[in-house]
Amino acid sequence: MGGVPPTEGQPGEPNPLVRRRLEKLEALRRSGIDPFGQRFGVTHWAGDLARRHHEAAEEKLKAVGSVAVAGRVVALRHHGKTCFAHLRDQSGQIQLYARSDALGERYASFTDLDVGDFIGVTGELFRTRTGELTVAVRAFELLAKSLRPLPEKWHGLKDVETRYRRRYVDLVMNPQVRETFVTKSRLIRELRAFLEARGFLEVETPMMQPIPGGAAARPFVTHHNALDMPLYLRIAPELYLKRLVVGGLDRVYEINRSFRNEGISTQHNPEFTMLEFYQAYADYEDLMALTRGSSVGRRSCTRARRSICRLPGRGCRSSGRSPRRSRPTCRRTRESRRSGGRPWPPAWRSPSRAQAWSASGRTSSTRSSSRP
Repeated sequence: MGGVPPTEGQPGEPNPLVRRRLEKLEALRRSGIDPFGQRFGVTHWAGDLARRHHEAAEEKLKAVGSVAVAGRVVALRHHGKTCFAHLRDQSGQIQLYARSDALGERYASFTDLDVGDFIGVTGELFRTRTGELTVAVRAFELLAKSLRPLPEKWHGLKDVETRYRRRYVDLVMNPQVRETFVTKSRLIRELRAFLEARGFLEVETPMMQPIPGGAAARPFVTHHNALDMPLYLRIAPELYLKRLVVGGLDRVYEINRSFRNEGISTQHNPEFTMLEFYQAYADYEDLMALTRGSSVGRRSCTRARRSICRLPGRGCRSSGRSPRRSRPTCRRTRESRRSGGRPWPPAWRSPSRAQAWSASGRTSSTRSSSRP
């Protein structure tokens, strides 16, 4: 909304759409209206109203009384003396209905709004002839003027690099992206509740460390001016968590930010969130049982619409099924490791067939299709 508008033609010259919005901005200031930073008392969330009263009768809608919602205008439809709009906040969106006889002189200001503006609206709920839940606007306030137009509605924002570099635009144009943020927050909350119920203590360890330990990764290097010494952004919290265990904190964990100065892609960021926990007087089987028995994935999957793990281009989906039990290494696996990773087919007990199969150079992935 703020900052330097995009240019067209000569450097520094705003394009016509931005120029028009800048003119509206100056007109607002001349009329004594602050185009930014207004406070508005919100009483309801737009999405919650739409879901809660989706099938409510007219009598129940009238009983709700006056509501005050605030958010971004994402659509405008003018019809002479009436105007429809869609208002979106973090919970969802709801339709607005403004009439000239209800707003009076303020109706012209409502129709002069742009898509992207933030407004606060006060009104009553009713249902249109098409059955859509709507807020009849009795009063409104401009909370923040948008200076840049949003991407085109029908084509949306599809460029991957733009979506990752400008997350705020991605959130505006692709509301389903918001579910990723909500799911992560719910997952972290479930993880904390699960670990704390089992006596684990959440701690914070230094992010700048004199020795980048706990993993084999290239660190980011910085310099501490007061101490005149080089420091490294942590690549893992392992060393400090282990020191806490030595100090007497038997069960500790940290949901931390770690930094590794390595590759980058849409699914790998040098700055990432890691959960690491340590438990005294336990071995790896205890930690395996703790991880398997958490059922955090199943609970969060249900509460977050089963969208925890769904990576583009990969077959990774969180299911509600229990994980498989760990089994000891079988004889065929041990033989496979000794023979270079190519297990002997169980049906081929004949040495001659085994020799022919080994000489053919086929791998274990073809076993199911090469049975006699």
